[in-house]
Amino acid sequence: MAQTRGNLFILSAPSGAGKSSLINALLKKHDDMKVSVSHTTRSPRPGEENAVHYHFVSADEFKALIAKDDFFEWAQVFDNYYGTSKQAIESQLDAGIDVFLDIDWQGAQQVRKIMPSVQTIFILPPSKEELEQRLNNRGQDSAEVIAGRMAQAQSETSHYNEYDFVVVNDEFDTALSDIETIVMAQRLTLKAQQNRHQNLLSSLLK
Repeated sequence: MAQTRGNLFILSAPSGAGKSSLINALLKKHDDMKVSVSHTTRSPRPGEENAVHYHFVSADEFKALIAKDDFFEWAQVFDNYYGTSKQAIESQLDAGIDVFLDIDWQGAQQVRKIMPSVQTIFILPPSKEELEQRLNNRGQDSAEVIAGRMAQAQSETSHYNEYDFVVVNDEFDTALSDIETIVMAQRLTLKAQQNRHQNLLSSLLK
């Protein structure tokens, strides 16, 4: 059976919609799926580790990487920079691994221009009230910061119609299953199956 190149997916969502929890659950169930570890200039949150959750770099270091064209995509969000390494993505896709980019709509627009075949998924919260409650439950941000994130969430959500798929994260297990279904469907496309089962098809058509 021929080695099939992995699929590239983008997962975007307003802060608090549960995107990170969904990604973590997905990776625990599937060892042939990976999330890209982005570079960022923001400070680590409690429990975050360098090179595990993000590559934490200074603004000057990030700008130097931009100048060298080292990023597959990059964007500025909340006064911080986020970017995805080109080399890391390509090597994982070539190894047959499905890769997820945890990026916002700005990064998604950049990636589409470079790789139109990317599959994009937008995660929605079940309601505005639930979103605000989730942000409060984190216990990490002040009321002022949360108010700013709620305003930003509305701005981010306005780009949902630029995506291929929309998943509402109301019931967590259902949302996780929805994302798995999207991934599995991409593995069963004509092109993917032709590449994966070259010998079988040749034998059947002789």
